[in-house]
Amino acid sequence: MLLLAFLFSKDNSELISESSFQTLLKTTPPAEMSIDEKYIYFFINDKSYKVARIGIDTSLLRDIPIKVKSDIRFSNFFYFAIILILLTFIFILLWKKRLNIQSSNNSPLMQNETSRFIQNKNSESSNPSFSMNSLVRFEDVAGIKEVKEELIEIIDYLKNPQKYQKLGISLPKGVLLVGPPGVGKTMIAKAVAGEANVPFFYQSGSSFVQIYVGMGAKRVRELFSKAKANAPSIVFIDEIDAVGKARGEGRNDEREATLNELLTEMDGFQDNNSVIVIGATNNIEVIDEALLRSGRFDRRIYVELPDLNERIQIFKVYLKNKKYDFNLLEISRMCVGFSGAMIASVVNESALNAFKRGSEIIELRDILDVKDKVALGKKKILSLTEEEKNILSVYQCAKALSAYWLDIDFDKVTLVSDFIIDRDKDILSKSEMNNKIKVYLSGIIALEIIMNEKYTNAKEDIKKIKSIAQEMCEVYGMGQNIITTDLDISRIISNAYVEQMEFLNNCKQNIISLAKILLEKERLTKENIQEIIEDAL
Repeated sequence: MLLLAFLFSKDNSELISESSFQTLLKTTPPAEMSIDEKYIYFFINDKSYKVARIGIDTSLLRDIPIKVKSDIRFSNFFYFAIILILLTFIFILLWKKRLNIQSSNNSPLMQNETSRFIQNKNSESSNPSFSMNSLVRFEDVAGIKEVKEELIEIIDYLKNPQKYQKLGISLPKGVLLVGPPGVGKTMIAKAVAGEANVPFFYQSGSSFVQIYVGMGAKRVRELFSKAKANAPSIVFIDEIDAVGKARGEGRNDEREATLNELLTEMDGFQDNNSVIVIGATNNIEVIDEALLRSGRFDRRIYVELPDLNERIQIFKVYLKNKKYDFNLLEISRMCVGFSGAMIASVVNESALNAFKRGSEIIELRDILDVKDKVALGKKKILSLTEEEKNILSVYQCAKALSAYWLDIDFDKVTLVSDFIIDRDKDILSKSEMNNKIKVYLSGIIALEIIMNEKYTNAKEDIKKIKSIAQEMCEVYGMGQNIITTDLDISRIISNAYVEQMEFLNNCKQNIISLAKILLEKERLTKENIQEIIEDAL
């Protein structure tokens, strides 16, 4: 803008002689002229000229309008003043913005952010890994008999390496624990270190993934250098899939550099015979093949969800220092599909529930109160009308009655939640799967019989009915033909519907009686239902 103001105020008129001025007046006289103390100014053909005022015959200018130059100067000054005001305004805005930035930099919030950034940089440049002596033993980890057998020889090698080295037997470089969340993979690694009485280095796979290229690889080097310095030792990398994902898909130079360093440390030129790496993952499919080959993770141990006997043992471990009054076998049967971590939560939550009641003894009702919350999360209490309660009570009681007669496991029935327990069996018969379909159909059929209507609350049960029938036909070949069709799936559901309609028509009064009691108590156990049915008979 300063340049614009300079160019605007500069005099660009061409100075001409008196004779040239007279010639121009004769050939192309200007429309107007302006005059000041020294010069006469005029425009011809869009070009500005000026001539010295002294010696000019003013009679020649008689027919041409003349403007005094002072007016022009005032006009130029006016424009220049506007430009100056604009420049001043812009300067003030920039100055205020600078002051705001300075004040925000000096604020406590910004100081905290700055200090946090510095701390993060420092933490990224340092390795947080350190050794620990694990106090966990195999006796503290229940329900993994096969896994313990796999790991016993590794523990013995760590305790007595010379015995194996004499025979030329080397320690496996790595053990990969594979299993769903909560089955105790971290606890198993701690137990191995505790039994072998060797230093234990723990790292999460995500801690190797850094913003700055090279930081992850540096952490891997420092972790293994510390493990070698404390050999024999165990390095445990939890959620190893975070750093060990297959290369090439969604290229990430930092992660690939970290993975390459991990591969080198596990099976490179350097000797790591006294350091064993234990990795844990619940997603082995995404791990790079180079990490899974022999010489790195030599052993893969699959940690499954505990079966019935293992659940009993896990309950015993967590109830060791607690008073309880219930049948462990009965509770363990209710907790099909529960991991060790979920069982620990059930025990802890039930102890809290007993404490709220003012009791030091955990009872069956405490377990029943918290089991669904641990498995499914706390459900929002629904605000139901009386009509909706009547519908749900009939629906749920019909399912419970059918489950009781068809020998389908359940522990309790409520107005809102599903109560069917999956049996802890690897092999199911066609009859057992058919019976499950009948139970899930029972609520729908009972509402047709008693209410003479269909309702939208059957959505989830219909999904389960379709899923079971589809699995029977497509996976297990239980349809009319081995190569299944949609007709086979429909036939299984239709046959179950007809049979269950006949059964529930004969049990109409029993369903109504159970529904009234459920409306009053809002929860019935399997024993309650058995007593009511026996009384009715």
